[in-house]
Amino acid sequence: MGHVAIIATCSLNQWALDFTGNLERIQKSLQVALDNGASLRIGPELEITGYGCNDHFLESDTYLHSWQVLVELLKHPACQSDMICDFGMPVKHRGVNYNCRVLVCKGQIMLIRPKMFLANDGNYREMRWFTPWMHARTVEDHALPRMVAAATGQRVVPFGDAVLATHDTVIGVETCEEVFSAQPPHVAMALDGVELFTNSSGSHHELRKLRTRLDLITGATRKCGGIYLYANQQGCDGERVYYDGSAMVVVNGNVVAQGSQFSLRDVEVVTAVVDLEAVRSFRSGRISSNWQAAAAPRYPRIHVDVALSSSVWQPASRTPRFVPGLVPTRPMEPVICSPEEEIALGPACWLWDYLRRSRVQGYFLPLSGGIDSCATAVIVFSMCRLVVDAIKSKVEPQVLEDLRRIVGEPADSQWVPSSPQDVCARIFHTCYLSSEHSSAETRGRAQDLAKAIGAYHLNVPIDSVVSAISSLFVRITNKEPKFKLFGGSPAENLALQNIQARTRMVLSYLFAQLLCWARGRQGSLLVLGSANVDESLRGYMTKYDCSSADLNPIGGISKTDLRAFIRWAQTNFDLPILGSFLDATPTAELEPSSADYVQADEADMGMTYDELSQYGRLRKVQKCGPFSMFTQLVLDWGHRMTPAAVATKVKSFFTYYAINRHKMTTLTPSYHAESYGTDDNRFDLRPFLYPARFQWQYARIDEAVRTMEAVASGDASGRPAECVPLD
Repeated sequence: MGHVAIIATCSLNQWALDFTGNLERIQKSLQVALDNGASLRIGPELEITGYGCNDHFLESDTYLHSWQVLVELLKHPACQSDMICDFGMPVKHRGVNYNCRVLVCKGQIMLIRPKMFLANDGNYREMRWFTPWMHARTVEDHALPRMVAAATGQRVVPFGDAVLATHDTVIGVETCEEVFSAQPPHVAMALDGVELFTNSSGSHHELRKLRTRLDLITGATRKCGGIYLYANQQGCDGERVYYDGSAMVVVNGNVVAQGSQFSLRDVEVVTAVVDLEAVRSFRSGRISSNWQAAAAPRYPRIHVDVALSSSVWQPASRTPRFVPGLVPTRPMEPVICSPEEEIALGPACWLWDYLRRSRVQGYFLPLSGGIDSCATAVIVFSMCRLVVDAIKSKVEPQVLEDLRRIVGEPADSQWVPSSPQDVCARIFHTCYLSSEHSSAETRGRAQDLAKAIGAYHLNVPIDSVVSAISSLFVRITNKEPKFKLFGGSPAENLALQNIQARTRMVLSYLFAQLLCWARGRQGSLLVLGSANVDESLRGYMTKYDCSSADLNPIGGISKTDLRAFIRWAQTNFDLPILGSFLDATPTAELEPSSADYVQADEADMGMTYDELSQYGRLRKVQKCGPFSMFTQLVLDWGHRMTPAAVATKVKSFFTYYAINRHKMTTLTPSYHAESYGTDDNRFDLRPFLYPARFQWQYARIDEAVRTMEAVASGDASGRPAECVPLD
């Protein structure tokens, strides 16, 4: 050991355009870092504005207010000390908008480092608002606004791709997407002697994604050596995604500190003690890397008159916050949640942020007795568990304050919830909207689940409303539609089902608006939906039915994963009632039943939920059209079905996908959890009016089927005579 330093990285729950709240949370993180003796503090990407400002990044106000917040931050003792503080904000340089890191020390701006590789796929549209910095290893003068110049005494500061050189080390900066790029900056920086890397991110949660992120972050220093600090936003900042924290410190490829992935805390600061000599020792024996380093291009160095570390051999004389003899933080096994835990925690934290920031009094959910609405209810119950745990642990006093305000307790209230059920009883309202086709089994499951989690539950019959609507149609047209069981056409059968579904939507909003009043309280409720991602993909949902809600916590989760989550929650949340949902056949219960017919979802769709999940991944993640999906599935399913059968399934999927794609334009804002999400508004930018017959594509599939059948039958040519080869 030679020189050790305390470094701090943060997860902050920042809210888009909440400059006051964002400032307070950043200041709190600065104070924690200062109290812990840190010599370097980094925060999330665009932490001053919040990451999700979107087109507000095109407004001059956003840039003005960012500088105003920075001026306030410069007054903080941490920024006036010799701690290096790294903030994220948008900056306009020579008339161009950049996503930047602003590095501050001793009350002055040392460097403004613009992002070089922008995130512009999936949920991200950074190139709509920002321009990447095109000048590698180049800095220019940036003229500061007068109010900032007055605060720092500087007229211009360095702007560009440079590194900070202190008395004892060199610091390089990356921002989010850059570590995911094919040639990440940290490699070139390491070859030029940079020992400490920072990465400030706005990275969202997706099921099973943390492992990928962790591999990239640890890999950043596994080959080249170094100390890597990762900061991330945590929470919902106003969109469909949840930023899942996991701030961490990595030394030479080993995680030495990691923050929580899901939390109700607004500020989490992760600190670690690191040894700079460990990096030098790691690199010294790597001869091939040293050869590359000797020939590597050089970065401009911005010299900062501080040292991050203190010697362990001598008393710390530079500043009293360094303690001689500090022991470097030891490596640890990173914490990675299972997909079931991610479903339990991610959407629950997202719902809590929406609830406390929307200023409403709770949630309303139509419980159908099926597994989807069950999963939504259990996620709300998980939210209530997190709230109670946070209150008991006292790690975030704001949680109890928010809860008391939500439930309508007076300012001087001493009420503290005794259990998650106690919270549910006040903020979660459910109902079973029964029709003549509803079964006693689904009604019983809905009621038993509501009782188990403590929700305020109602049974609401809808037959009189449905009958009134049907009677109106008969009176106007003199035509009476019938279900198919009684000889009705497909159009009649579908319309009669949709009357029920849309009636449930109208009644859901009625009860959501008036239940608080009926219970003697003020305010209203947000309506929750419960359509999973697979049903949206197939279009197996009624436009403007009871899944057309304010928010949908499971809209980005597959049926397969939801079943696994319910199985996990049955044990981990001590809810035996969930077993009955797992055993039930999924059904909409919108049609009459007979001895020979009972409505079932998979039979109605003509495909299983497992098949839908595979179609979704091929369509979105692997970017397959009809023909390439067919060729892939012939390989995957060839052991159990013929090419002709695969072709029929693929064509059926794409036809239903095409004719129902318009439903995605009205999709309830859903928690993003899957890489094959269907959200037309942000994530899945595809047409909503298709040539649904796909004539050319289906013809090519048919040709391929004939070729495969000919080969299988022993035709030496391997091609039927009538099949014309493609050029």
